Amino acid sequence: MHPDIEAHIAQFPAHAQVQLKELHHFIDSKVPNLAQKMGYGIPTFQLNGKNFIHYAGHSKHIGLYPGAKAIAHFSSAFAAKGYKYSKGAVQFSLKEELPLDLVQDILIYLQNKA
Repeated sequence: MHPDIEAHIAQFPAHAQVQLKELHHFIDSKVPNLAQKMGYGIPTFQLNGKNFIHYAGHSKHIGLYPGAKAIAHFSSAFAAKGYKYSKGAVQFSLKEELPLDLVQDILIYLQNKA
């Protein structure tokens, strides 16, 4: 894990760190050849030199930033699960397990668009 990403994660309470690390390792394990960096002040994965997906810890949720087209594509799934979302982000509550099946679907969608 990139040292700046480790520092980002370390600033959150222990329970949030567990989920942030889980999400990070999940993304990293599911998509080959990803590079890691901090972009826009948040953990960023790049594929072939282009930003692929971002995530960030917040006080009550984890924000996942897959881009506007992915958010639009999955908006009905987000609404059905009660997740807050906007044009470029979806929020996963720190009080719930990460929806890794949904994250997997997002990663597949992004890979097919890359």
